[in-house]
Amino acid sequence: MTDAGALHGLADRFEADRPHLRAVAQRILGSPHEAEDAVQETWVRLSRTDTSDVGNLTGWLTTVVSRVCLDMLRSRAARREDPADLPETVAPEAADPEREALMADAIGPALLLVLDTLTPAERLAFVLHDMFAVPFPEIAEIVGCSPAAARQLASRARRRVQGTADEASVARDVARRRTVVDAFLTASRSGDFTALLALLDPDVVLRADAAGVRTGAAGLVRGANAVAETFSGRALGARLALINGAPGLVWSMHGEPRVVFTFTIADQATTDGAVTAIDLLADPETLAALHLETAP
Repeated sequence: MTDAGALHGLADRFEADRPHLRAVAQRILGSPHEAEDAVQETWVRLSRTDTSDVGNLTGWLTTVVSRVCLDMLRSRAARREDPADLPETVAPEAADPEREALMADAIGPALLLVLDTLTPAERLAFVLHDMFAVPFPEIAEIVGCSPAAARQLASRARRRVQGTADEASVARDVARRRTVVDAFLTASRSGDFTALLALLDPDVVLRADAAGVRTGAAGLVRGANAVAETFSGRALGARLALINGAPGLVWSMHGEPRVVFTFTIADQATTDGAVTAIDLLADPETLAALHLETAP
């Protein structure tokens, strides 16, 4: 059992690593909301583990958050929400904030769309190796395969990223998603409950971050009927926007974004543009990290 003083010291160490862990989780998951969930779960696991014999705590935390993310990706794939995861320590190169900032800027809509076509293991191997320089033996431990297989996962993912992220296909997919979000906004404003239902997957989820919950939003709403009821006749002040290059909605006050809605939209080959998840983001730090561009 860890005493209060040791736990406090552990919390300080974790907070120092939080930006790095958030960066890893967000690159793997592509969602600020899910990334925060993964980081919080990592803290829960750390607080329950004796790490006195861990020499590289940052590496250990990177392993844990990567495993949490892999589980989330696999669960996501099992629910068909997206076409897009544990041994002891990973020992990546020392965290480099400047490098991670550059990699964050490189995650544009083209790469996000392509990452969504990868398997969970491919996505994790590509992100950890190519963006965070985690060696293949450590990636293999996380995924549960040989180092050679981990190298193949990253190589296969890299070829797909380089070969399919062309501007024309990205533009078509962004246009398709924008059509869905625009139709959702129109149906919400007009109170057209039937039209909202037609756009929502039966098992759609609406999630709000902690800041959104503090403003009165429900933390989690499940099912097409419940989500349609939540939005019907509302969103009057929301505007269509590109959020990190993907279509979504933003509500602003005095020109400052206060709430952002991001949409997870199923691949067209799976279902005709059904919205499978909506994330309500209101945390100021999260909003400040997003690239928002109001759509005409």
